[in-house]
Amino acid sequence: MKKNIVEIILASTASMALLSGCTGTEAAPSNATQTGAVTGAVAGAVIGYNTKGNDKGQRAVIGGLLGAAAGAAIGSAIDDQNPEPEQTGGWE
Repeated sequence: MKKNIVEIILASTASMALLSGCTGTEAAPSNATQTGAVTGAVAGAVIGYNTKGNDKGQRAVIGGLLGAAAGAAIGSAIDDQNPEPEQTGGWE
């Protein structure tokens, strides 16, 4: 039991560290697509894992893929509606 908890904590920590680089306005000002894809993947994986059936891992992967696609599509639509930021010149 302790080994499973340690593995879950390590996997969660690693995934949080990797996914934290996917969001932020520093690299890409229009990032609703990235945020939507990550959020959709997590939500889809959780929903897929909790549905009835035998193979929970396979359903989690399928749910994650479908959620990522739907989240990216919605985020892309939001990015298209938002105007691009104007360059003010800054330091020259």
